[in-house]
Amino acid sequence: MNWFVFWIIVYLGILIYFTLKHVKYTDIDGYLINNRKTSTFALVFTTLATFVGGGVCMGLIAMGFTSGFAAVAVGLAYVIGFFLLFFFAAKIRRIGVERNIYSFAEFLNRSYINENDGNAFPKVFSGLISGINIVIFFFLTAAQFVGMATLLSYAFDVGYVYAAGISFLIVILYTALAGLSGVIITDIIQFSVICFMIVFVFIPGIWIDTDGFTGLNSLPETFLNGSHEGWVFLIALPLLLSPSVLTRMDIWQRILAAGSEKIAKKTAIISGVSMLPFYLIFPLVGMAVRLNLGADVDSNDAMHLFLERNTGQFLLGFSIIGLLAALMSSADSFLNIVAITAIRDFSSWKNTTASKPLHFKRIRIAVVVFGAVALGMALYFADIVELFIAGITLNIIFAPVCLFALLKRDAFKYKYVAFYSILSGTVVIAIMFIIGFTNTDSGLLKIAFIPATLVSAIVLLIGAYGMRFYDVK
Repeated sequence: MNWFVFWIIVYLGILIYFTLKHVKYTDIDGYLINNRKTSTFALVFTTLATFVGGGVCMGLIAMGFTSGFAAVAVGLAYVIGFFLLFFFAAKIRRIGVERNIYSFAEFLNRSYINENDGNAFPKVFSGLISGINIVIFFFLTAAQFVGMATLLSYAFDVGYVYAAGISFLIVILYTALAGLSGVIITDIIQFSVICFMIVFVFIPGIWIDTDGFTGLNSLPETFLNGSHEGWVFLIALPLLLSPSVLTRMDIWQRILAAGSEKIAKKTAIISGVSMLPFYLIFPLVGMAVRLNLGADVDSNDAMHLFLERNTGQFLLGFSIIGLLAALMSSADSFLNIVAITAIRDFSSWKNTTASKPLHFKRIRIAVVVFGAVALGMALYFADIVELFIAGITLNIIFAPVCLFALLKRDAFKYKYVAFYSILSGTVVIAIMFIIGFTNTDSGLLKIAFIPATLVSAIVLLIGAYGMRFYDVK
């Protein structure tokens, strides 16, 4: 029996069931933020499903294959970031209720834009914020499509382009219909699959393939001390990436969906502690593959090559389809968020309120359009590591203005400073991304966030200090 076919039938059956179950939702709060009534258990599972889901799993395995323990720095940064989130989680949830906001982009818009400002600035500011966030999730969603296409291509022996198209159709269908409430439920199932694979496949496989970890000594020293991407990358990533947890739109969506401020805080601390083991195990898988199969293997194939070595046909089929489900878990979350950003934030330029049916229609159209763009990126930039790194690091440039808005009640007074802070960081990272992608220089892509974030922070600090000094005088 073809176990790939068996498991994908089981998976699609579960998917169709939950899709039909949640297609009946007509409440916009239920579709976007699960009516702000989500429990701690559900929020922790859906958060972990996104942060240690299929795209992150395959991305960190590929990065472990190419860079060794440098990949662990990503996990360490996120753990620190979730501890930072713990101190702001209750406030974020409270702001969401008081201001009736649904996304991180809306928070920045409401914080820095005065509702009585009648000039063109609100439109420009909102466009910049929402536009950058949409680009971020294009990268992250494209990374999921690359992972899904790679797995489908391997499992069913079809071409990469054909497999990517199938991935697109599956994700679009579910995301457009179920919304966040459906995403949360399937995230719980898909994260459970990841946990099963960790315990019964990854850990035993790593132990065998590395001879009880002793074989890792055969890898380059830079793989073991984490310095393969350079010490600047290793040190800067935890310092600068950590605050970006506060600027992740998927995290804001989860915190805004919490049933209470207490649940929001508990979710932050439990998620942060729980994800660290995953960020250590995933790179070890990639290192084990490099140890046994050499450096000439395509890093995108490291995952299924490891599974092929360490599973029988029954468990291999389960693992491949489980990873496919986990990738979809992240992809549907990202598309759900980018659709909210496009419709909620860009439509806020207008002073009209759309009816609920029209609102749903616009969001679902946005899901299809943005999914197609992400698919195009996955076909053109078929490197999961580069897409993964580009997505998570571009997000960092929002950290200075986000912290500023969370700490200052009168942040709207500094709207122009915030605008130029974001713009300057965006220009720097855009130039480095263009050069990096054009020249296929992955090293440049991985450090682009450092100068961009520093420039953004410096512009904000100098501008805010200058305004304060001017006011005093």
